[in-house]
Amino acid sequence: MISIRVAAAFAEAGVSARLGCVSARVEIRRTDEALERTLDWEVSRVADDSQRHPVGDVAPIAATRQAYRALGKDPSRYRPASEALRRRVADGKGLPRVNTAVDTGNLVSLRTGHAVGVYDLAAITAPVLLRPGAAGEGYEAIGRGHFNLEGLPVLTDAEGPFGSPSSDSTRTMISSGTRQILMVLYAFGPSADLDRNTAFAAASVGAYLGGQHVESAVVQAHPA
Repeated sequence: MISIRVAAAFAEAGVSARLGCVSARVEIRRTDEALERTLDWEVSRVADDSQRHPVGDVAPIAATRQAYRALGKDPSRYRPASEALRRRVADGKGLPRVNTAVDTGNLVSLRTGHAVGVYDLAAITAPVLLRPGAAGEGYEAIGRGHFNLEGLPVLTDAEGPFGSPSSDSTRTMISSGTRQILMVLYAFGPSADLDRNTAFAAASVGAYLGGQHVESAVVQAHPA
């Protein structure tokens, strides 16, 4: 597993931050029949659940929104990706299909409620750090143009920021040539199920991406 840390700055801001991480060698395909069936079932489940429970009440989403506020970011303007995904399903818009890696990340997000990033590991230069975004920081986000990172939880490597719970950079995006991935579940607050959810993510990588050499870990801040 690539070296990943969580900055102590979150605890100093009163935010509990952890990451569920999965790395693997994979085979990226356009579609997978078993994944399609599972996604269809998950979309139906989430759509039904959203009729009874507000999307914002899903525990990992509520915790992420609270973390954003504590860091000075408006979660209604910068929605966590997990919330945006569920709202899309709740509105009857279904899910776009991209490729088996991105689609597996969406499955994990819908099932667990966590924002999930899936990154091309070959484009990442260790070490990786989750920290609050600084003033003036930003990157070219997938499908969104320049994205303001100030106050957001941000994944960075030796080259700078590349991911966040709201939108990821084009620098580390998945392509048909991706051979190794890093999947990250962003967790804030008292996420008692993160170990189980990370195990589900690892199993999904194995099942739908032909994952080999699958490694998983839960990362949290340690005193400096």
